[in-house]
Amino acid sequence: MIDKTIKKVLVIGSGPIVIGQAAEFDYAGTQACRSLKEEGIEVVLVNSNPATIMTDKDIADKVYIEPLTVRTLEKIIEVERPDSILPTLGGQTGLNLAMELEEKGILEKLGTRLIGISARAIKMAEDRQEFKDTMESIDEPCIESLVVETVKDAVDFSAKIGYPVIVRPAYTLGGTGGGIAYSEEELREIASNGIRLSRVNQVLIEKCISGWKEIEYEVMRDSKGNCITICSMENVDPVGIHTGDSIVVAPTQTLSDKECQMLRASALNIISALGIQGGCNVQFALEPHSFKYAVIEVNPRVSRSSALASKATGFPIARVAAKIALGLGLDEIPNAVTGKTFASFEPAIDYCVVKFPKWPFDKFVTAKRELGTQMKATGEVMAIARSFEAAMHKAVNSLEENRQSILEDEFISLGKEELQKRLHNADNERFYVVAASIYCGISIDTIYDITKIDKWFLNGIKNIVDMEKHLMEGKCDRETMLKAKKLGLTDTVIAKNLGITADAVKNMREMWGITPAFSLVDTCAAEFAAQTPYYYSDFGIKNESNPATNRKKVLVLGSGPIRIGQGIEFDYCSVHCVWALKQLGCETIIINNNPETVSTDFDVADKLYFEPLTPEFVRNVVELEKPDGAIVQFGGQTAIKLTKALTEMGVKIYGTDADDVDAAEDRERFDETLEKCAIPRPKGKTVFTCEEAIEAANQLGYPVLVRPSYVLGGQGMQIAVCDEDIREFMGIITKTVKELDEHPVLVDKYLMGQEVEVDAICDGEEVLIPGIMEHIDRAGIHSGDSISVYPANRISKSVQDTIVDYTNRLAKALNVIGMMNIQFIVMDNKVYIIEVNPRSSRTVPYISKVTGIPAIALATEIMLGAKLKNLPYGTGLYRNSGYYAIKMPVFSFEKIRGADTSLGPEMKSTGEVLGISRNYNEALLKAFEGAGVNLPKDGKIIVTVCDKDKPEICQLLKRFKDSEFKFYATEGTKKLLEDEGINVTAVNKISEESPNILDMLHNGEVSLIINTPTHGRVKSRDGFKLRRIAVEAGVTCITSLDAARSLMESATMVENDTVTLTNIAEL
Repeated sequence: MIDKTIKKVLVIGSGPIVIGQAAEFDYAGTQACRSLKEEGIEVVLVNSNPATIMTDKDIADKVYIEPLTVRTLEKIIEVERPDSILPTLGGQTGLNLAMELEEKGILEKLGTRLIGISARAIKMAEDRQEFKDTMESIDEPCIESLVVETVKDAVDFSAKIGYPVIVRPAYTLGGTGGGIAYSEEELREIASNGIRLSRVNQVLIEKCISGWKEIEYEVMRDSKGNCITICSMENVDPVGIHTGDSIVVAPTQTLSDKECQMLRASALNIISALGIQGGCNVQFALEPHSFKYAVIEVNPRVSRSSALASKATGFPIARVAAKIALGLGLDEIPNAVTGKTFASFEPAIDYCVVKFPKWPFDKFVTAKRELGTQMKATGEVMAIARSFEAAMHKAVNSLEENRQSILEDEFISLGKEELQKRLHNADNERFYVVAASIYCGISIDTIYDITKIDKWFLNGIKNIVDMEKHLMEGKCDRETMLKAKKLGLTDTVIAKNLGITADAVKNMREMWGITPAFSLVDTCAAEFAAQTPYYYSDFGIKNESNPATNRKKVLVLGSGPIRIGQGIEFDYCSVHCVWALKQLGCETIIINNNPETVSTDFDVADKLYFEPLTPEFVRNVVELEKPDGAIVQFGGQTAIKLTKALTEMGVKIYGTDADDVDAAEDRERFDETLEKCAIPRPKGKTVFTCEEAIEAANQLGYPVLVRPSYVLGGQGMQIAVCDEDIREFMGIITKTVKELDEHPVLVDKYLMGQEVEVDAICDGEEVLIPGIMEHIDRAGIHSGDSISVYPANRISKSVQDTIVDYTNRLAKALNVIGMMNIQFIVMDNKVYIIEVNPRSSRTVPYISKVTGIPAIALATEIMLGAKLKNLPYGTGLYRNSGYYAIKMPVFSFEKIRGADTSLGPEMKSTGEVLGISRNYNEALLKAFEGAGVNLPKDGKIIVTVCDKDKPEICQLLKRFKDSEFKFYATEGTKKLLEDEGINVTAVNKISEESPNILDMLHNGEVSLIINTPTHGRVKSRDGFKLRRIAVEAGVTCITSLDAARSLMESATMVENDTVTLTNIAEL
């Protein structure tokens, strides 16, 4: 029964996408807000992330896109006066803020309370000592460990129990600050960092039991004490690799019934002892050869694993958790999937689910790829099939890494000796190494001894290898073909092994009647009929998907896993497209494979197919459903790349024609278009080889911009200043972009002007521009990593008119129907085009929210035939909203060891926050604050810049010579600044004797570092070391002088104690 005293609930979001806290909280938060509103609750939402569905004005009654700080939350509570706060949907951020509000007495002072979890329960689960004491009190075994608050205590305890040890900081996410220490030297480094990053300056030093199995249970409990298990999950990797970086299988595959029941009972015992009301994730370590287990940790909230468990079973965990928080019991909440059972009915699944991480190493080529207890993956894919082997192959196909099988030639060619060495490396390629090792004759026993990956999984991989070997011998009858398809081998892989074409394989299997069928995800293993059409494909099963409909049927392609360059923004676009199509009376079908997203929620589209976004898997859906058309504009580059395949399948593409998309992406055709439109662009050339690139660069004159075509997030994009740079960058491009023969490399003259961009909605005749956005950082830094300001306030009215004019000309010339994003450079009051993307972009969610224009809904209507003149927002440049909205990038450099943090034309940010206010400087300060960048008015600032930037840094700091900032510089820069009348203190370089920059950082004396890098990727340089050490020390290091200027200006202009709030639901 609902607690009648709960009428108004404040939901705390999780903030920007960072490694360890990704889109799963957008999905969970959106589902929970809708669940609360179903019960008549007034919902107030606070979140700093503009890219989410969660921060749409329709999801909650009041929506505040504000910094997630105690100060902001206190102000919102004062204004809104909610009676309750729900913190369990905001990840670690939500829990930490809830604890601070409680500890500072703000909840009591303002007469509000936590629901879903108590502050006591948070402390019992998150505080390492409290957790350990609680486990001991209920006879649940823990690993030998000690909670410490100093490095000395960590060293003393580790000496007693012996190395290696695991360091686990309290109150952090994604294993932040943790790791495995094999020596005292490593322990000192990891423990000092972990203590700094912990909210309570506390870490757990734990005896390392790497090699044990890691098992997770997702459980729920209501206020009546009813408990259920949602899902058991097994990490394919043993303990020692963060679960976010491990391949995870659901349900558990290698456990006996006794082990399953033992861990299930333990998980339910723990959630009851903690008194959690809602969802909870319990992680166990299980000794492989006995019934000995230990509790690793508990997440007393909705988590990444909750999203996986929810999508794996179809059970809407966040929706149910929100209703439990209101006081409803599990036995009172109807199961929205079956419509017949209640939430107290434990899910059952009759298939295998595999989650495979998506890592960002394509963006950070110098980073260390070893996996450990600190998470590095930016996202993940999920695959469903009737066998582990088929699900594993589907997952590999979903990653979009130019691989279709776990058995790859590049690893087989390493040879037996090298492979045996590589097996010792727990990195992102380990499972490809395992498959190649089996192929080359290394025994399962040997691989198990080295990796401790359970032999059941190794034998599953062996089944795949044996089948591929069999096919390589040219043997393929009907039985072999069916077995190969049941193991998940694609037509292309079978064709390669047989030495024939993929079309020949398709024809052969269809002749034998071997075609895929689609089975239903229903939470109950078909015990009850399901109302939600949520499907996966396999072979040799009965088809349960009925394609019959009397409505127009539209296929929407999702954007796949979250990665740098293609994030949650594209899921936002896909979901809004589906919602708009439903409003227009269409039947909607979505294909996607990301378990973290709103688009793969059970009730978003009329039909959801959880499948890889590749031509073969998309064709399977198309051949069954026969859609009237497809929309590819909203799924990022993933969907755009499928345009040609869909056209060949006979599917009509709604929106911009495939040939017109090519005219925008193909260099020579685009140049012809610009010439016809009389629009200037930086001079450039198309090249295919390194020699051609060097020749082009010398003809254009350095510096030049080098980038592959048809990529997203500036992948492989670099500024080159010499021939050697070209050689290095072309080497990287040829490794990461496989289709250079089809999609060549572009070499452009680099112009250092101001970058400006627009998103436009086009109907083939007229254009609507919601707003012009200008970048604070000058051209050369990727637009996704630059600070973006709406409305543009540094460019003249005539330049704005030119931008609107060029946008109109290009939209007509390229026949754009739907969305288009254009990036311009303004230099000496002249406007140049950088590039045009005839699709949605990452700025669409933020520009839609701050202008009130539903860009995706309008674009979708236009694709189906509507005209702008008949829609309510007019044409041309839309009026200003009266607010400044500043999008600030957020980075996850702390998690990617060895990655250079300097910014350039290749995107590195994982997420973003928004600062919004009627005052420009306050909006800017809010954006910095939301991104975790705080600069006190009297902050100590270290300045160390390359020679070419020294004149500019002098001019910049002169503006602040009367401020309270205290400047420090190395000898060369110091003399230059003093000559300009700037008061500055000398500090020695890192490589020089103490006291030096390193000592200042370790002493916590530094507020900001301004460092512009010399060119190149040499890790031994002081600048590279300084940027990495700043990350480890938690000190903001800005490599853009424009961003540094903006931060310093806003810090001096806005009063610290003033906070204005903007409810975007009213914009």
